[in-house]
Amino acid sequence: MNPAQKKLQLPTWHQPDGEAVTCHEKIKVLNENLEEIREMTQDALEDGILMGCDEAQLREVLRALVDGLVNPYDKGARR
Repeated sequence: MNPAQKKLQLPTWHQPDGEAVTCHEKIKVLNENLEEIREMTQDALEDGILMGCDEAQLREVLRALVDGLVNPYDKGARR
C-alpha cells in the first residue's frame, strides 16, 4: 500500500469538558473534514517534494499553518 493511501486513524472527539462527542452527525462532519485536510496536506507535501523543496521545511510550514489557526469563537482571544 502506498503510504499516501494509509488509512487515517480517526480520534474519539471530545468536548471542552472532556466528555465524548456522541452526536453521529457531528462526528461524521468532523471525520470528513479531517480526511479532506489530510488529503490536501498530503497533496501539498508531495507537490513540494516533486518541485524540489526540502521535506523538513514543508512539514515545518504545515505545522506552523495549523499552529497559526485562530479560534473565532474564543471570547477571551485578542483580535
